[in-house]
Amino acid sequence: MTSSRVTNPLFVLLAASTGCAMTVLDTNVVAIILPTIAREFRASFADIEWVISTYVLCFASLLLPAGAIADRYGRRRIYLIGITTFALTSLFCGAAPSATALYLARALQGVSAAFLLAPALAIIGHTFHNPDERNRAWAIWGSIMGLTMVLAPIIGGIIAYALGWRWAFYINIPICVLLAGAVFILVKESRDTDARRLDPAGIIFFAAFMFGLTWGMINGQASGWTSWNALNGFIGGSISLGIFIASERAQSRPMLDLGLFSNPRFLGAVWAMFAYAASAQVMASMLPLFLQNGLGRSALQAGFAMLPFALAMLIFPHIGRLLERHISSSGILAGGLSCVAIGNGITAWGAYVGSWIIVMAGMVVIGSGGGLLNGETQKAIMSVVPKERSGMASGISTTSRFSGILLGFAMLSGILATMVRKWVAAFGCGTGCHHPSDFADAIVAGDLPSAISGLEGSNQEIAIQHAHHAFSYGFAVALLVASIFALGSSITVFTLMQSKMKQNIT
Repeated sequence: MTSSRVTNPLFVLLAASTGCAMTVLDTNVVAIILPTIAREFRASFADIEWVISTYVLCFASLLLPAGAIADRYGRRRIYLIGITTFALTSLFCGAAPSATALYLARALQGVSAAFLLAPALAIIGHTFHNPDERNRAWAIWGSIMGLTMVLAPIIGGIIAYALGWRWAFYINIPICVLLAGAVFILVKESRDTDARRLDPAGIIFFAAFMFGLTWGMINGQASGWTSWNALNGFIGGSISLGIFIASERAQSRPMLDLGLFSNPRFLGAVWAMFAYAASAQVMASMLPLFLQNGLGRSALQAGFAMLPFALAMLIFPHIGRLLERHISSSGILAGGLSCVAIGNGITAWGAYVGSWIIVMAGMVVIGSGGGLLNGETQKAIMSVVPKERSGMASGISTTSRFSGILLGFAMLSGILATMVRKWVAAFGCGTGCHHPSDFADAIVAGDLPSAISGLEGSNQEIAIQHAHHAFSYGFAVALLVASIFALGSSITVFTLMQSKMKQNIT
């Protein structure tokens, strides 16, 4: 059912794309200001991880049900609700009096972001029906997302330098007000009368699965990987996954049709999206931490230093479209993941030896591989499912992307923290530093003033050098793991997609 309002489709596209861009902008801007937040609140690294993770956790867990709710109750209506709640939760984030209050507010912001992104994507899909028009619309959407990724670190650096970290959230409020007005005027209501029913069991147990794994990884680095705190998360997450799979199999119209994964090409394309997010896109959150805590850059400097990575992510989707004339989709996906693996390896080497030139070269290579994947993964997923399942396939694609960011960030940051503590335990924290464990905790969180508190003169200089070396070492090990994961995923994706192609041929 649709209303009779007639508007320019381009304006509808821009209104929907702006909402999508806000979810990306918020994630990447916050990555720049995390060390600043850590210093103000004297927060632990676990607290800092939760600032990112609670947002992405709620976002990823609710994307599929948010899409179903938008289809059933009206895409424009749910989009306006998402915009309004995103503005309110941004206010709560900016006003947070503590790290705990901040990451709880971020959880609510993640919920609202799901109800911002899912209906926005549905509005675009509903507005453009002709294949050529739809392809152009998604190309414009992709360019807006890419430009957002380029600008987000710079915006974050400028905000942290000129206004303070709280304005990274407050800035969302006037944007949301303007966007809500534009949506109210420009976007017509639409819904799907045959929309699938909600799946409460699926929603709860998928969210519990994601939360359990995230809880285990964050508490693993803080309390020990074999501690009950960590094991409870892993065990609870595994049990929730089993119940989720059983509940989805028992339904005639589940939230997630597990039968789609019987197609090796679909499975390979979804894994490519997950691996891309977990080893390349996650670097939008990981690299700013290293640039500030490992190389000693300010938030503003780190924002501009992210340009090589962001520009490569913007440019290479277009190069991928040229490569499509000569290389299969499976080749582009495997090549992109291999490129990410090489880039992570180069960046790890640069971090280990402390060379900014090598780090920058690695960032370009990671961004290049990520750009190839960003342009190809969604297309690969959508190309192997029947048209009538495109809505669910799109939801699976988006969920796998943000699940990859969430689990990749939790795992890599956990490895980083563990290795920083091992480095400090082995090499100490310098002359005059009497509490190596406290020193290591402060380094991991990015709170250098606390780490060197009470030290003066040459002792302080030595402690700062130790802090940078320890963080760089931990980051190098984390990137080495990301490199191995991306390389293994490259082989897995190519094998899965080629096996299906052979079946089709025979």
